[in-house]
Amino acid sequence: MFKKILIANRGEIALRVIRACRELGIQTVAIHSEADAASLHVRLADESVCVGPADATLSYRNIPNILSAAEITGAEAIHPGYGFLAENSHFAEVCESAGIKFIGPFPECISLMGDKAKARETMMRKGVPVIPGSEGKVTNEKEAIEIAKKIGYPVIVKAVAGGGGRGMRVVHRQEDLAKSLQTAQMEAKTAFGDDGVYIEKYFIDPRHIEVQVLADEKGKVIYLGERDCSIQRRHQKLIEESPSPVVDDRLRRELGRAALDAVSASHYVNAGTVEFLLDKDHNFYFIEMNTRIQVEHPITEMVSGIDLVKEQIKIAAGRSLEFKQSQVKLRGHSFECRINAEDPEKFTPSPGTITSFHLPGGPGVRVDSAIYLNGVVTPYYDSLIAKLIVHAGTRDEAIAKMRGALSEFVVEGIKTTLPLHKRVFDDPAFIKGRFSTNFLERFLSSLSLPLQ
Repeated sequence: MFKKILIANRGEIALRVIRACRELGIQTVAIHSEADAASLHVRLADESVCVGPADATLSYRNIPNILSAAEITGAEAIHPGYGFLAENSHFAEVCESAGIKFIGPFPECISLMGDKAKARETMMRKGVPVIPGSEGKVTNEKEAIEIAKKIGYPVIVKAVAGGGGRGMRVVHRQEDLAKSLQTAQMEAKTAFGDDGVYIEKYFIDPRHIEVQVLADEKGKVIYLGERDCSIQRRHQKLIEESPSPVVDDRLRRELGRAALDAVSASHYVNAGTVEFLLDKDHNFYFIEMNTRIQVEHPITEMVSGIDLVKEQIKIAAGRSLEFKQSQVKLRGHSFECRINAEDPEKFTPSPGTITSFHLPGGPGVRVDSAIYLNGVVTPYYDSLIAKLIVHAGTRDEAIAKMRGALSEFVVEGIKTTLPLHKRVFDDPAFIKGRFSTNFLERFLSSLSLPLQ
């Protein structure tokens, strides 16, 4: 097992890794920007190293500085968390070259799954259902028009190196295709340094379902049920739950088998997530594979009883999975609310100093957060400040528990999305499990009273 791990991240995920390392008897090194010098992950790690100024490109994305921090502290491995360099194949390769273990999949797999067009081709060869669309990159308007005619409108243009909703454009008619293609290409080039795009059929009112997998270096693979991530705004998830209210045991097994096929096709190792689109007839289609720990991993931990971050570390250290698929038992129901430092109506960032703060508690209530009283939420990074997770025996019980937890959660001095979460958990359609990826837009447009 490793003696010391450097955490190439910040905020709640850095704290999450620190806690897992502590339980495994591993020392930790926190990196931080100048803006994060007083952050909680810096305080709780065994050591810390400043890697640059507030600008993430000069600090949390600064590969030479991060590698130097690992070398001077004697870290044997690096955990990238999510975001920043977590799905950067070059970073994983540089770590490997420096003799430092990257806690995640091999660089080749990150590169393969990071190219959405190549990932589609790989899944098609393995027989994993994929959304109808182009077989690879679309390079010109003529080709785009032919593909769109074949699969039928609406279609969606997506960046091959995309993520987080960037480089995406939904097109409902041929007249808009050329402009959408150009816009997506320009946005993809700006965001990812790659203007490659591909085209897929766009489904109306689908569900976003993902399957958590674990794979060790000896070829043992398991899946840990599914998460329903359909409550999202502009492809940014807001509320997740496990299990999905529309997935039964048969469909869960089918999703699991498809996820395991995806792992096999990509020669995947470590923790990963295979994402699917589920249509109204319960047909599912591969979207992409996330080669990292997910923001929403806690709900899978709650229903499975398996610590995913500790498993990541064990797998990276060369250990085999200690359980078989038949031993995976999913119990109860879990929700996660992503609490962002944002105006809940305009979704604009709300940085500032936290003047009042209280966390909810009780059985089955978990909060993953790095904020604290008088702490400062800076404007430089992602607006996620906390994840509120609950677990109960049934979905109805979990909804009641989340309502109670949300009512206890106090954050003042900045605006947060807490009021929005409270209203969603009172919504009749949501309570009945009747929602899709378009739920939140419709919900927001139907509000008659301001969120407060």
